[in-house]
Amino acid sequence: MDAKVDRDTWGVPHLRAGDPLALAYLQGQNAATDRAWQLELEHSRSLGTSAAFLGPEALSWDVFARQARLDDTAQHCWENLDDSTREWIEAYVAGVNHSLPGAALRAPEFTQTGLTPQEWQPWAPLSIWIAIHILFAGFPTKLWREHVARHLGDARLDLFNSEGPSTAGSNGWLIPGNRTATGTPIIAGDPHRYIESPGVYQQIHLSCPEYDVIGLAVPGIPGLAHFGHTGHVAWAITNAMADYQDLYAEQLRRTGTGVEALGPDGWQPATRHTELIEVAGSTPVEIEVIETDRGPIIIGGLDETQSISLRYPPRVTHRIGFDTLPKLLEATTVEDIDKAVDKWVEPVNVVMAGDTAGGLLHRTAGLVPTRHEDNRLRVVPAWEAAHEWQGWHDSMPRATVEDVAVMANSREVAEPLGVDFASPHRYDRIKQLLTERDDWTAAEMPLIHKDTHLGSAGSLLDLLVDLKDLSPEATTLREQLLSWDRRMDATSTTASSYAALRKSLVRRLAEHPTLAVLDQGVDVPDLFVPYLDTLAHTYFALENLIATDLLPDVNVSWLAQEALEEVAHRKPRGPWGDTHQLTPLHALRGPIFAPGDEHYELALSGDHHCVMSTSAVPGLTDTCVRASAARYAWDVADRNNSAWIVPLGTSGVLGDPHHHDQLPLWLRGELAPVNGDLTPEDRSFEQHLENFGLVRIEPLLPERDLDLIHAWVTADRATFWGMADQAREEILATYKFLDSVPTHHAYLIRLDDEPVALLHTYDPQADPAGTAYQIEPGDLGVHFLIAPGDRRQNFTGNLLNALGNFLLHHQGHPRVIADPDATNAKAIDRLTRAGFTLGPEVTFTQHNGIPKTARLAFLTRQTFTQQA
Repeated sequence: MDAKVDRDTWGVPHLRAGDPLALAYLQGQNAATDRAWQLELEHSRSLGTSAAFLGPEALSWDVFARQARLDDTAQHCWENLDDSTREWIEAYVAGVNHSLPGAALRAPEFTQTGLTPQEWQPWAPLSIWIAIHILFAGFPTKLWREHVARHLGDARLDLFNSEGPSTAGSNGWLIPGNRTATGTPIIAGDPHRYIESPGVYQQIHLSCPEYDVIGLAVPGIPGLAHFGHTGHVAWAITNAMADYQDLYAEQLRRTGTGVEALGPDGWQPATRHTELIEVAGSTPVEIEVIETDRGPIIIGGLDETQSISLRYPPRVTHRIGFDTLPKLLEATTVEDIDKAVDKWVEPVNVVMAGDTAGGLLHRTAGLVPTRHEDNRLRVVPAWEAAHEWQGWHDSMPRATVEDVAVMANSREVAEPLGVDFASPHRYDRIKQLLTERDDWTAAEMPLIHKDTHLGSAGSLLDLLVDLKDLSPEATTLREQLLSWDRRMDATSTTASSYAALRKSLVRRLAEHPTLAVLDQGVDVPDLFVPYLDTLAHTYFALENLIATDLLPDVNVSWLAQEALEEVAHRKPRGPWGDTHQLTPLHALRGPIFAPGDEHYELALSGDHHCVMSTSAVPGLTDTCVRASAARYAWDVADRNNSAWIVPLGTSGVLGDPHHHDQLPLWLRGELAPVNGDLTPEDRSFEQHLENFGLVRIEPLLPERDLDLIHAWVTADRATFWGMADQAREEILATYKFLDSVPTHHAYLIRLDDEPVALLHTYDPQADPAGTAYQIEPGDLGVHFLIAPGDRRQNFTGNLLNALGNFLLHHQGHPRVIADPDATNAKAIDRLTRAGFTLGPEVTFTQHNGIPKTARLAFLTRQTFTQQA
């Protein structure tokens, strides 16, 4: 069975293997190779051990992860999976465990923190998934409502209804065939999340005899959970904004043997144990982990003023929905997608799908409990039977697709499932744009992705119309704002002025005595403090606060006039992009650009309620921290016409050529081609050398090239190649083996289309040569054979120049290692003249069991570049 990793010009991994288990293993290996730091960070967060290397600022999360029993829940969900799904996930984890230790050598964060990768348990992907999504349903919003009710009264419980997600959101749309140029559907969109470095999505191509799928993978999770295209059917999701997690006020007491909690049937036993959390640079912290019949205590505890438990479906059912993942890869119709997502649990999503036969799907998927209405709004008493879960929504809502379907976290299809939804602005704008035409193509989807019209601006601008007694400066600014096209373009100074006005008004509202009381009495763990921030909630709820009659003591018009005067008398604002700039989040606050990298201007168009949703830190700064974590456009008719983009790149390794090479396109709202079916040309490298010719390096095909290989490796001049006595069948078997493993590659080198040389590359971690020296991050081993024949002057030097560009720049390795036989003086001399630095003589046992004494030689990218 072959197992191979090819990469296109964007570094996107194209994985192929002989069966689904081998492919899952290869995906795990690749995830570790490209995203080692990210995998270890997310794994540690799921275990509640991140403070051990991140320090005190990570402690609050670790306490929550331990007390919420995230990893324990994942293990229960793992045990509840069917055997075949467990085996598939185990294969992925085995791949991660194989490659993670070596891949960690490339990621500078491991050296910076002193972190050593830990072996993953089989349920680690489930644990990571739960940790990533546990806050998706927004249960902290119930803490905020309780806080508002306590300070402002129950009548104002919904005062801050923002109809705008403060956790996560997305755009997605399905265009049926009657509105496309091909007559078959297009699915496109973009998930909105915090922009992290590395990013939450990785473009990938997964291929085996059973299926061939492209999509956006979550590193650490096998398969393609959210966005994919099998060639026959494509799917995408958004957050349904469903409410499926509850908070219970608990009463706890100690007993002679343990702990009890008051429930509807009286005092019942609760479980309790302690755990020790290591904290870098500080003393370990011991915590209590208590779980009642409702769920684990996540706020307070014994002998504290309050105790609040969290009830969430995976903890209750021991299901998370990973049974769905392999079935999505196998799907060929929307009916297959529909059936697969029936088993989905968390998070609750809106799913869209379309197939080549014209089939369409628009539905919700997940598990949502049925219970008292108050459970959906606030913290409820654990001891009242009325607040127990009664069951589950039997039939998840779905919609018939009769025209373009849009999902933008607004009410529509998911309304019965939730409370807090997005404002309809993005939904309305996308619908408006899509229904203007009936000849859409996938290539035109960026016209929607990068639309910057701000639908929410109207409520604030309308306030300005009737303002009286304005200064000349404020009058001029008002005229500019009222004549503005409401587009939040990075080059627009009026967009910048609008943002400043909004920020000023939000601050004034939050500081008004009526609302300022909400800054008092915030008694929650540090993790939840941002969710109880008055300024942030005022920002998200601005439209509602302008329109509400629940604040009779607040003269919003007067505050708007003050804000307008303030902005008008400041120094004139520059373009919106001067302050609205991308700032990816990194756990160590690491840079985007490595020393020597080209720096890009990070100005961004868009705003929170634009289709091009680029959200700032609410009310505080214009800096963008949340935006499109990916963009995609699936052409259902022809997958190769599809396109995608991520904010940075495929690699999570700072300094890698594909660390942030997609950033310029992403900033402009553009997409990169999918390249779903790589041709030999796609996997090749070409360089024209002056006075020499066109050098082409292409993957060797064992059957096609056998005659050539056999003649070369058995020639007298190839003695040191070690294959002189091998028969054709043996040579074919060797090269077929090289073609079957992801760590070794064979290439044919052509000069002006004439085959002239053979190149082998290998990962030193998977080769005997690697046992003989200290491997450095990103090392690549090479073997190089010149074909027999008369060659022009400096022939080998020119080829080595092309090889250097191929391996050190195109593939991005920081160093290549050659290991010629120690007695091969000619080869050693040639390497030295090419810039290689000689290392020691070493002896190691080769794959064939024969010892080899080699002279190591090293060429770094820096040395190669300097001598070029």
